[in-house]
Amino acid sequence: MDGWKSRVVSRVRPTKSQSMTQEQEQSTRDCNGQEQEVDMAGNNNNGINRREGCLGQSSRHGQLQGGENNSRGNTAIAEEDNHRRNGGAEEEEENNAPGGFKGACRRTLRSVAKFAKFLGPGFLVSVAYIDPGNYSTDAAAGASYRFRLLFIILMSNVFAIFLQSLCIKLGTITGMDLAENCRIHLPKWMNLTLYVFAEAAIIATDIAEVIGSAIALNILIKVPLVAGCALTLVDVLLILVFYNPKGTMNRLRAFEFFVCALVIGVVICFCIQLSLIKGVTVGEVLKGYLPSKAIVESQGLYQSCGILGATVMPHSLYLGSGVVQSRLRDFDIRAGNFPDPAQQPSTSEAEGELRKYRPSLAAIRSCLSYSVAELVMALFSFALFVNSAILIVAGASLSSTPNADEADLFEIHDILSRNVSPGAGTVFALALLLSGTSAGIVCTIAGQMVSEGAINWTIAPWLRRLITRTISILPSIVIAAAVGRRGLTAALNGSQVALSVILPFVTAPLIYFTCRGHIMTVAVNERAELDHGQPVESSVETPNEAHQTLGIDDGAGNSTVVSNARDAPATGPPALAYTDESEQSQPQTVHLQNNWVTSIIAFLIWLVIAVMNVALLVLVGMGKA
Repeated sequence: MDGWKSRVVSRVRPTKSQSMTQEQEQSTRDCNGQEQEVDMAGNNNNGINRREGCLGQSSRHGQLQGGENNSRGNTAIAEEDNHRRNGGAEEEEENNAPGGFKGACRRTLRSVAKFAKFLGPGFLVSVAYIDPGNYSTDAAAGASYRFRLLFIILMSNVFAIFLQSLCIKLGTITGMDLAENCRIHLPKWMNLTLYVFAEAAIIATDIAEVIGSAIALNILIKVPLVAGCALTLVDVLLILVFYNPKGTMNRLRAFEFFVCALVIGVVICFCIQLSLIKGVTVGEVLKGYLPSKAIVESQGLYQSCGILGATVMPHSLYLGSGVVQSRLRDFDIRAGNFPDPAQQPSTSEAEGELRKYRPSLAAIRSCLSYSVAELVMALFSFALFVNSAILIVAGASLSSTPNADEADLFEIHDILSRNVSPGAGTVFALALLLSGTSAGIVCTIAGQMVSEGAINWTIAPWLRRLITRTISILPSIVIAAAVGRRGLTAALNGSQVALSVILPFVTAPLIYFTCRGHIMTVAVNERAELDHGQPVESSVETPNEAHQTLGIDDGAGNSTVVSNARDAPATGPPALAYTDESEQSQPQTVHLQNNWVTSIIAFLIWLVIAVMNVALLVLVGMGKA
């Protein structure tokens, strides 16, 4: 084999609790193979010792800071500075908390307080899973098969959580959303093709939100359908006023809390509806979360594909990868790793620098796990609950009604009002309005991310949002004016089919990017950032240069490699290399791509989505759907 193998032994610095006065002896081998003992105590008169080591036929000299008191003081100051600059003060305080029950409670409270700061993005993403398209598909499934397709809702939400976790990982590590990564890492023709698919998905999704809101307004306050479609422009005005992803965190959190309030309102509505249902046992509902033969029947397969397409929405992947950067940027600003935009002059150059932001390794380690946890909580506690509640309400109240599986949203409202109570129909319409409003807001944000990232559209943000929303509203207004209620229902169902077709094309680049080491890479310019990981012994092979390699546990089971290139002879025997604290650190990179298990699971999920969507198209073509 060409080249040679070098083994690097990482020396971990002593913690503060270790004695600084203990003598440590370490043997090294000189260039002639002789061993020499190096005194590491640092207790000589001048406070300085020298140690020598060999790498091949070259030698390096370093100086050890001596003097017991000076060494202790300098080390403590250096460690404190490193933690402060890399955001490690909270971690250090947590690690040094007293043991026992009181210490455990204190650490738990700190973790909960930190987790609370990450609440928001997961709720924005969860809105995409409770839009009006879900009402239509879930209600039809409940009317046809009662509770037997709850398993598909559970499976779809598990798929969504996994894919959204990859989105968070991509946006956290690269500092860019999915659309930006497509523009940078894919050929131009492929990026433009994906951009066309993404814009089609945005328009199809927005049509569903506009139609759902217009139907809800017509049911609740008898607003004509055409006027109801036009009124959905109001949510764009809300976005123009409140939403600025690069603004202050307080303003951004206020916007996120507003969307959270809409989501909670939807949940409350379905809690009320579930309380009105009679004659349904808990065991009967829970049994629906188990696989059943209804899934493989022609109509069941069609409705399963519809649930999957309405749950795993293409625009939510762009949204999920783009809403995580604000917390990372806030971390780096507070740690002094990135300039505060509020203190910078408002120029085009400053805005360009803001868009070039890349999260530090310390920010990634501090935010990634909390962002994923917040997403899982939001999707499992809200998205899964709402979709299940829609199907359960429909299964309990519509399954005994003839042709209820073909009912539109107007008819579902009428059936609920007759079979359950008049209030049930009103609550259903109110939930539909809240879902349509919140989903329209986040869909407009996702549309802005797609246009900015994929084609680097540089017009004013407010104008981009207005154009994106207008493009989606115009088809709905035309359909409502031309063919009325039946036309809106057909457009709503057709939009879900279009989303199902587009989904495999959007998920493929997401999986590809997160599996590539050269994309999922973080530059580490300071050795202090590596102290947050756990260095281990490793070896690499290279023909012309030696690489220092450190394995770091990123806490998420991902493959992580830290490499440091340095000059080395082309040939030579293995040797031990030591790095002095005072030696200038070398540029290093951390690779955080998916490990092979995650990659296989991601591919299998993509394959299932692709097969189910192909089956959906076949059923539509055969006239069975």
